[in-house]
Formats: sequence, C-alpha cells, structure tokens
Amino acid sequence: MTNIKYTIHPVFPKPIYRTFLKKKLTKKDIQYANNIRLRHKNTGNTNSRNSYILNEKRFNKLKVELESIVKNYIDNVICPKYNIKPYITQSWLNYTSSNEYHHKHAHSNSILSGVLYFTADPTFDSIIFSHNKYQPILIEKKSYNLYNSETWKFPVQSNQVILFPSDLVHEVEMKKSNNVRISLAFNVYFKGKLGDRDSLTELILK
Repeated sequence: MTNIKYTIHPVFPKPIYRTFLKKKLTKKDIQYANNIRLRHKNTGNTNSRNSYILNEKRFNKLKVELESIVKNYIDNVICPKYNIKPYITQSWLNYTSSNEYHHKHAHSNSILSGVLYFTADPTFDSIIFSHNKYQPILIEKKSYNLYNSETWKFPVQSNQVILFPSDLVHEVEMKKSNNVRISLAFNVYFKGKLGDRDSLTELILK
C-alpha cells in the first residue's frame, strides 16, 4: 500500500463555546427554579411559562455575568469591526426528567443562543448538535471523526454555560438518570452597526 502524506484543514467550523460561571449557582437559586409551578408542556419535556426568566430580580447578577460571557464570545469568536452590543432577548427554564427528552430544534429570530445548566449529571446528561443537511449520497462509516459525523455530543454539568449559533440544530436524548435536569436557555440579538456603507451592507440596529 502506498504511504500517502496528507493534511486536512477544517474550514467554516461552527463554534461551540463552553465555560463555567465564576460564581456557582446557590442552593436557593436551584430550589427556586425547581419550585416554579407555572410550566408549559414541550415536545418531550417541560419549560417555564415565563420566557423572560432572567428579567426576574433574583437573577439580576446572573444576567450580568451571562451578558459578560456573551460579550467575550462576540469579541473573540465573531471579532466585529464596528461596535455592536449583544443583548439577551428571551430566556426560560427547561426541565427534563427520567425518560424525557428535548426534541431536535434550532432557534429562530436569534443570532446566538446559550444554555446554563442549573442541575446536570455529566455521566448521563449531554447536548447533541447536528448539521441537519440532506445527504444525497450516504456512505456507511466504520468509524467517525470531525469530518464525517452528522452529530456531535458534549457532556454537560452544573454551572456550565454553552453558547452556539442559533441556527445550529440541537437536541437532548432520552434521559436515563433519575435526577431532574434543569437548564436555562436564552437567545441573543445585536444592536449597533453590523455592515459597511461602502460595501453596501450597512445595517444599523437600534
């Protein structure tokens, strides 16, 4: 067999940004989230009826830290030429119990989305991303890598924050452990100048 030397260059990757809260969620925060009774039945699990949960007074400091994390993503991943200000639009709590799941979906009317895990078991809990593109030719694989995979799974744990482009399809598989997985999801949009006048792409969002 010919010994072929080669290089592979990943181009146009989708960024999955992972970090942790500097100040861990308190027991009172987790208890408060767990005791919310106004919930909405989702496909596979439930979520809070309040879809602006970060506007509650008790989460003021948490919202400030999440905004700081989002700003860090913008500055280091997107690297905008002009000054743009990200802001959190909607935010809500998700509850996933044993034998529940979170259906495959993406987030419309949003540029960036995030998840903060209040309670999660890294042994069992994860988030799965998929490219969700139709494949006219499908070749069965004997092993998987970054280039031939249709999905990619990340284990998650309490106090972890994950940011990703809102059009990226994601889901949660059927939960096997007995703990209730509580996560806070949120969407982000921008204010400011996005494009350039000379290139005829100028867009100023106020």
